[in-house]
Amino acid sequence: MKVIETQLPGCMVIEPAVFGDARGYFFETWNAERFAALGLPERFVQSNVSTSARGVLRGLHYQWPRPQGKLVSVLEGEVYDVAVDIRRGSPTFGQWEAVVLSAENKKQFWIPEGFAHGFAVLSETALFNYLCTDIYVAEADAGIRWNDADIAVDWPVGAPILSAKDQKAPFLDQLAEDRLPVYVP
Repeated sequence: MKVIETQLPGCMVIEPAVFGDARGYFFETWNAERFAALGLPERFVQSNVSTSARGVLRGLHYQWPRPQGKLVSVLEGEVYDVAVDIRRGSPTFGQWEAVVLSAENKKQFWIPEGFAHGFAVLSETALFNYLCTDIYVAEADAGIRWNDADIAVDWPVGAPILSAKDQKAPFLDQLAEDRLPVYVP
């Protein structure tokens, strides 16, 4: 397994060791002992799968309180996956990192608690997998506008297909301080 640190401390890209032959391939998507050695949580409490069509953009989502760390990957297709640091007081507040995740490259992206997350689908369809450190809590569900100019994510889709919720999400500077996580060094 290869780990690639990103410009956002705590966010990392994981390239698993893939073992393949003419029959197919095998790789570990999760191993508590190995991932704990990387500083990732040893326990996930919810697993989600979503499917989306080309041009769909989901995000930027987070939970507060009751933050969720997410280990994400793509089982079919390809997405442009984004994490944004939204922890008040963080030296990287408002900065983002992106990685292309696909069934072909088998990369995983670890997004710690305190970060917003979103993705845009690049293939005809994508089957997306999330392992989460906390359960979904409707009262804690929150989002930031995907095209917030202060964050300036360089999305690879010009006119994305958005949910009504994502179309109306507030900009980062419109959020009350108590609706954002706090940076803990």
